[in-house]
Amino acid sequence: MSSGKGPEATTPASPGEDPNPQVSSIRRVQTREMINIAQALKDAAAHAQNAPRIPDAAPRKTDMPAAAFPLAPVGAKPADKQPARPGIKPVAKRPGSPRPPKPPKPVRPARSQRPTTLAQDAINAKTGLVGVTHSGAPALPPRVNPIAKRMISRLLASDSPPTQAIDIVEKLRGTPYANPKVNATQDASARKTLEFALDLAESMFRYGAGSLEVETSVIAVTAALGLRHTDVDITNQSIHLNFSPPEGESFSMLRVVRSWTNNFAGLAQVHQLVSDIVSGGVTRQQSVDRLKEISRKPRPFPRWMVATATGLFAACFVIFIGGSLLGAALAFVSSVALGPVAKYAARWRVPEFFAIATSSFIVTAIAVLFHALRAPIDPALVVAGGILLLLPSARFVSALQDAINGFPVTAAGRFFSAALTYAAILTGIMAALVSAAMLGAPKLDVSVIDTISYPGWLLAALVVVAVIAGAVTEQSDPKLLLPTGAIALMGYLILLGIQALGVGDRASPAVAATFIGLAGRWVAYKLRAPQLVLAAPAIVFLLPGLMIFRSMYGIVFNVDDMSGAMVQMFTAFTIMMAIAGGVVFGDTIARPLIGAEVLAERRNIRRR
Repeated sequence: MSSGKGPEATTPASPGEDPNPQVSSIRRVQTREMINIAQALKDAAAHAQNAPRIPDAAPRKTDMPAAAFPLAPVGAKPADKQPARPGIKPVAKRPGSPRPPKPPKPVRPARSQRPTTLAQDAINAKTGLVGVTHSGAPALPPRVNPIAKRMISRLLASDSPPTQAIDIVEKLRGTPYANPKVNATQDASARKTLEFALDLAESMFRYGAGSLEVETSVIAVTAALGLRHTDVDITNQSIHLNFSPPEGESFSMLRVVRSWTNNFAGLAQVHQLVSDIVSGGVTRQQSVDRLKEISRKPRPFPRWMVATATGLFAACFVIFIGGSLLGAALAFVSSVALGPVAKYAARWRVPEFFAIATSSFIVTAIAVLFHALRAPIDPALVVAGGILLLLPSARFVSALQDAINGFPVTAAGRFFSAALTYAAILTGIMAALVSAAMLGAPKLDVSVIDTISYPGWLLAALVVVAVIAGAVTEQSDPKLLLPTGAIALMGYLILLGIQALGVGDRASPAVAATFIGLAGRWVAYKLRAPQLVLAAPAIVFLLPGLMIFRSMYGIVFNVDDMSGAMVQMFTAFTIMMAIAGGVVFGDTIARPLIGAEVLAERRNIRRR
């Protein structure tokens, strides 16, 4: 029976209705269905009471007395002809004449529904089936327990139903891309938008961005271009995007990143592109064109300038840790010689492990050679300055950031890659020292190193110059060089203050790195650049390059004290991890402040 309410009838929203439109819609549908079911049950009960009683069925032939059907005597043959009717003479059948047609059979009346027994009534009551009782009335199921009914309704109308999809745009809270503006003029082609998002993520990965930054950028771009139902999965080298709207066709696309390059300027330009898309001022086709232009744009500094910056960094760091001017000049020459090695290694597609091992071998061999020639240098300081740029500082920061932010597989892959680079440096140093010993070079004494004291202002200037030179080797944007040097200078002053308070040499670099991470995030937001571009070059002067060389030399030559050398190497690795953790911690502290300022700025823009 119908309840008298069509499917288009709606239930008015209550004053305390849930603000979530999906939950409130589910509740209204459930309420409407419950009202319709209750009304149908009432109509069925009223019909059962007013319906006429079904009379008893007519008796069947098997229930009639035997006298009604006389039996033929035993042995009698069945008659071939029909019995003669009174007043009608039988017609004689002629040979060869056709048989007369048989009279049609009478039409049987339709059978009425058989009454059920008491057992069937019990089955109908338990199963909820509607049948006919033995008295002829409809058998309705018993009344539903109102307590159970309320419990089921409460479960179905929960505030957080388990099948409700989580809005992935909520992951943008606390990031520079929070509250993206959807572009109303975007193209409706979801596949082209996903392809652009994959190209964007691949470019960011190749330029050294972390997994969290790549994920937030993809979510912000797809949401700004109209695709809010996009899931992002980043696993080591693969990027998987899945677009599954409630209505329409779904897409799933995968991209694998197989190469990396040093191009912080390109990473900063991609970051600016994402910011423009989120602000709502760039269409999808314009975004595709700008991304192609960024990928085809040459790096800001040529090879000769990068080689010169590498030598300048090594020379400044040798003086910074107490080396002589001749040692700084030798470090400059040995570091410049690494340029052709990297060039031909990339051209011949030599694995990174062997390229870095060869570079560290050259730096160590040149230092040991001049020490054997009685040059007034300390080879340990020269090697420490030459291998510092080879250390995977940016990779350590990205790996630790991925591990903290919930990307364990990607973090494990980057940690393993950084550990291989670290092992390649140690392999090159070991090979150079063993070769020098076999050729009869004098033994080094790394336990006592003669250092030269320089004034404080000179050390501060050397930190700024060295960090700017390191940023040039990373192909950073020219406008970001001075801010990077300023952040490093403030970090160095904080390092001196922490050490003056009595903090040890192992904990003070982590504190200074925390400030560098905090300042790097703030300055990066003001200059519309990623934090890694500013923080990674600024922490290089904190790395324990001299400790690494000492531990490696002790493992090779001081066999009696190998345990002490292993402890020293582990200490150096721990300091590097503490520096990377400090950068990530400073970034985490600055995010809430940046997120609040971003929201306020976006609101002011939309009010104009």
